[in-house]
Amino acid sequence: MKQFAHLITQLDQTNKTLKKVTALKIYFDEASDDDKLWTIAILSHKRPKRTVKTSELKLWASEMAKIPLWLFEETYHIVGDLAETLAKIHPNLNATSDYSLTYWIEYIKNFSTLEEAAKKAAVLKAWNTLDPTERFIFNKLITGGWRIGLSQKLMTRALAEHTGIEENILSHRLMGKWSPDTTNYHQLVIEPDPLEQVSQPYPFYLANAVDGKPEDLGAVENWQAEYKWDGIRGQLIKRKGDVFIWSRGEELVTDKFPELAALVDHLPDGVVIDGEIMGYKDGSPLNFNDLQTRIGRKNVTKAILTKVPVILMAYDLLECNQIDIRQQPLFKRRELLEQLVKTTDNEHLKISQVVTAKKWEDLAKARAISRENQAEGLMLKAKNSTYKVGRKKGDWWKWKVDPLSIDAVLIYAMRGHGQRANLYSDYTFAVWDGEELVSFTKAYSGLTMAEIKAVDKYVKANTIDRFGPVRSVTPKLVFEIGFEGIAASKRHKSGVALRFPRILRWREDKPMEEANTLDDLKDLLKIYS
Repeated sequence: MKQFAHLITQLDQTNKTLKKVTALKIYFDEASDDDKLWTIAILSHKRPKRTVKTSELKLWASEMAKIPLWLFEETYHIVGDLAETLAKIHPNLNATSDYSLTYWIEYIKNFSTLEEAAKKAAVLKAWNTLDPTERFIFNKLITGGWRIGLSQKLMTRALAEHTGIEENILSHRLMGKWSPDTTNYHQLVIEPDPLEQVSQPYPFYLANAVDGKPEDLGAVENWQAEYKWDGIRGQLIKRKGDVFIWSRGEELVTDKFPELAALVDHLPDGVVIDGEIMGYKDGSPLNFNDLQTRIGRKNVTKAILTKVPVILMAYDLLECNQIDIRQQPLFKRRELLEQLVKTTDNEHLKISQVVTAKKWEDLAKARAISRENQAEGLMLKAKNSTYKVGRKKGDWWKWKVDPLSIDAVLIYAMRGHGQRANLYSDYTFAVWDGEELVSFTKAYSGLTMAEIKAVDKYVKANTIDRFGPVRSVTPKLVFEIGFEGIAASKRHKSGVALRFPRILRWREDKPMEEANTLDDLKDLLKIYS
């Protein structure tokens, strides 16, 4: 655990990519195979399931620190992180332990079999044994909410330096549904698995937002343009007579989309298709809100299959006739994809049509009507590009439409987390419904630190009421809220839900009386839902 704690401290103290990779490489050189496996799992978001309620942890910590629970809650809201609060409030700051990371993870997993009293005793024993940094990590592992400032790509790069295995091979091996409970480090990382090609997807190639003007990319005829569809990025794999569907989040979702799984009877063997899983009905795309009604369901009923049927909108072909063709240029992969979709001839497999253009102005016009096609803008792909791994600049760009926007009034504020723990930086906004302000969305990104501090000062000086960490404020400040989409919602008082809301700017020039209305939102709903 000391090695892992030292690694986390090093990663937390630098923003330099090279330093992070170096720290990881040194850790992998020195750690045991079991600890390396769990470190890879943690950095790949495959953490132990939560086995203790946060309410129990708060109560036990306040009892150990001999403070009332309300004071612990106030301390937590100031610190902004529960695991850190639990670690720092503990009276014993001089504990030490020589147990490994793997030991403590197995210790935590055992909580699921314990009654509450035994679980409490086990947690207190751990708190009394670990030093403050190790205690913080222990708390992160049992609470489950841990964001480490490190991409899986950097972790894979360090692992490649440690093992001498090519980075793209490791990326492939670490994708998919694996668990430290069912494999070991050598099997996962070192040994070539003869069956790994059967179900494993390829690492996704991701686009960057267009920098500057699209015209700066060169001649338009060198680029393939398609609409940027709003669904779930995924790969459909047909190998050895079976079909597998993976989301970009590395989740196997075959059972969630039975109409796509049925393509097993129509596709040839040895193909991998990259595309977008989308709601699609009566010849046109459904909005993402419709697709969301399927995503969270444990059982996909006949009714939901009828209400929200899906397709795979194919973008690219990564494997053909059991051959990895990612290094072939896009225009060749596209030809093979078109042949495959035409031959398959199935209503649940469609190809993302190319947007033809003789000049960049033609593509600008197509982009302008993206929302009318339930798209987010255009994708621009170099026709001679290979299919790379991760987010590489140069060949694939996303040219999204400008966000929808509405001017709204700040009515609630809540303290943030991390660096913003002492600042009111999470906001709730409202629009006018007659003479009443009706809340319709929350947002916390988009302001500069100077603006956040100015809003924080206003919140503290103009608080009407308090609800735990939330403050109701005198309505006055107006902000322009941007969002990618809008849909009807029975869960919200306003009747609408926004997709990716964020603050575009502080409208210091606008009085709150001139903020938008609920009718304005509903007009947007009619146009874009």
